[in-house]
Amino acid sequence: MIKKKVAIIGSGNIGTDLMIKVMRTSRRLEMGALVGIDPDSDGLARARRFGFATTHEGVDGLIGLPEFDDIEIVFDATSAKAHKHNASKLQPLGKRLIDLTPAAIGPYVVPAVNLAEHLDAPNVNMVTCGGQATIPVVAAISRVVPVPYAEIVASIASKSAGPGTRANVDEFTETTAAAVVEVGRARRGKAIIILNPAEPPLIMRDTVFALVDASDKSVHAEIRHSVEKMVADVAAYVPGYRLKQRVQISGIPDDMPLETLVEPDAHRPTHQVSVFLEVEGAAHYLPAYSGNLDIMTSAGLQVAEQIAARHDQEATA
Repeated sequence: MIKKKVAIIGSGNIGTDLMIKVMRTSRRLEMGALVGIDPDSDGLARARRFGFATTHEGVDGLIGLPEFDDIEIVFDATSAKAHKHNASKLQPLGKRLIDLTPAAIGPYVVPAVNLAEHLDAPNVNMVTCGGQATIPVVAAISRVVPVPYAEIVASIASKSAGPGTRANVDEFTETTAAAVVEVGRARRGKAIIILNPAEPPLIMRDTVFALVDASDKSVHAEIRHSVEKMVADVAAYVPGYRLKQRVQISGIPDDMPLETLVEPDAHRPTHQVSVFLEVEGAAHYLPAYSGNLDIMTSAGLQVAEQIAARHDQEATA
């Protein structure tokens, strides 16, 4: 099996962690180049020590590298604005792009939910860290019963939110909410992010609230089973992903106003499903509390692995 060479644009925390994951855990990928804009970044220094090609001249520097022609897949771990520029340069050159920013140029991909549908897309978007953690749960609920409204809350350690995350807070909420609807299949979605300044830093926590019509008690067991199965599917590529407690399903009081949450023509939900999650990082490069970054790099790596596997299957068919 010939491994596919990859490049990573962005030599910060996410890009460096992804580089180390490719080195240590990937079966089908190998590093081709790490790209940044700060010549003194720790990521570029590490890449040079490992013997990988590097450039601090951004996407133009990548295109100018002698190794560029051999690179098949490019991860973008920069920012939403930068990705639009990078994509405009790389897509005409036939490179497959995996976008770890909230730019959302290509289709939203959450590996446990819809990866198979988009393996041939030239540019896939990994939504956000909160989206990768919570959208699988919304999808798990919606495959049992319709979800008129779903709300997710992602709480991450302030120390794990770098400049890129902080610059993209608006894009985070918009992209995640849109993907809750498009991928999670909720009719309406809302996303909230909290940067928790607690010391010592806390591990990423995520909460999903979904309103459903589940007056039939037998449906409750189906919802719990579906969520537990989905959590196991995500944990297969994000080992630190887990439920913090049993899935909670509670009745909605008749006098609780829901008009601002559900569509005017929607049947009034009878129950709220509450799911509490924790994401612990693998600590390949980042601290274990940075589960928000680890789930992004793990999900992106899973997409690239499956793209490479598809290529291998086609080559031997």
